[in-house]
Amino acid sequence: MLNIRRHSAASGARAMLLVVIATTGLASQSTPMETGNLGLDAQIQRIMDRPEFAHSTFGIEFYSMDSGKVIYERNAGKLMVPGSTTKLVTEGTALELLGGDYRSHTYVYRTGPVNKKGVVEGDLVLVGSGDLNLSGRIQSDGTLAYENMDHSYGGPDSKGVGGDPLRVIKELAQQVASKGIKRVTGRLLVDTSLFPEGTAELGTGVVISPIVVNDNVIDVIASPGASEGAPVNLEISPKTGYIQITNKAVTGKADSKPTIDYAEDKTNPDGTHAVTVSGSIPLGKPFGMMAYRVPEPSRFAAIVFSEALRSNGVEISSDRKTPPPDFKALAASYRPENVVAEHVSPPLKEDVKITLKLSQNLHASTTPYLLGALLAHKSKDVDQAGFDLENEFLKKAGLDLTAASQSDGAGGNAFFTPDFMVRYLLFMSSRKTSRIFGEGCRSWGVMERSIRSR
Repeated sequence: MLNIRRHSAASGARAMLLVVIATTGLASQSTPMETGNLGLDAQIQRIMDRPEFAHSTFGIEFYSMDSGKVIYERNAGKLMVPGSTTKLVTEGTALELLGGDYRSHTYVYRTGPVNKKGVVEGDLVLVGSGDLNLSGRIQSDGTLAYENMDHSYGGPDSKGVGGDPLRVIKELAQQVASKGIKRVTGRLLVDTSLFPEGTAELGTGVVISPIVVNDNVIDVIASPGASEGAPVNLEISPKTGYIQITNKAVTGKADSKPTIDYAEDKTNPDGTHAVTVSGSIPLGKPFGMMAYRVPEPSRFAAIVFSEALRSNGVEISSDRKTPPPDFKALAASYRPENVVAEHVSPPLKEDVKITLKLSQNLHASTTPYLLGALLAHKSKDVDQAGFDLENEFLKKAGLDLTAASQSDGAGGNAFFTPDFMVRYLLFMSSRKTSRIFGEGCRSWGVMERSIRSR
């Protein structure tokens, strides 16, 4: 299990001074080290003795940055499943290797000339750059908006990130129109050749792709009708022809349990989706977000971009990949003089904050692909190339890589020891990126005073 990938793992912590991980399994038989602090030992033991933890194993390490010593440990050298705390190493690696000021550039190219009537004699190509925030997250000051429960997780506390989910797509369409373009004789294409599209990340099942519009989900907020038996209300954002929802869900008794879900998903010949929602929601009890995970992000992007272009007076002859496009050949047209629209992302440090604060699975899961594509320049086994770069980074940091293993960016498949995590966080506290890293870590309980910038 430890060598799923040839790289090191990630993890998380309650603080730089404390790492606590509990996993299902046999109760711990190890003994806390003698610290002279019986009050601390007793408090921890009381927590571990709770009935709900009867079949759990704890891994703990307290480290004093003042004394430079471990002051308490339990199973600190045992590999454990870290879950989403894996994101700390994934995002820290990205900060160090790409830099906090790294920005993605998303371009729209024409593959043919524009005549005097504003007609592009060729295709229009939106090239996916791996920008994770082609959405309504971007604020006027360049920061990214978020809610406490990210829309990709769903539930009653999620309403979406606010703003227009298609804000960036519409801005790109406006730029195209501002160039005097009225019609495109060829196709509207979305190039996702930066790295392969199609793998679902392990946490929420959202599909990984170089093109990410509204986190590759469509926000669907469900609420009960006014009376028992009435249809459930569905608020859909963005409104797009990519998805047609048939609502068969009804309002149930007030004391019933919610059973609403996507019962059927049919792919139409044009790449759109016909989806049926069925089940019920209890009367008087709002259900909240039930985000629809887009099966093919590139097709979703093509359709919403096509809709945005048409609303700006740009006619598209075709937005289907018929015949299948040869993006390698089309790339010859990706030259500055053929750019008809460009979007520059906020700096990476802003996305790191969002990813860590929200435990945003898609963003973290995409990061190894970005490292493999942008830095290793790989076109095959791209995520592995990213993990290999992480391996090199952690090895140079002097960390014990036998104490860690990782095969996805978000934590669906990873192992690490509490001691490894403490050593990693200690290393990160000494880096120039430590303040940026710390701003994201605070939501994980990493104390501000433990993140010291140079």
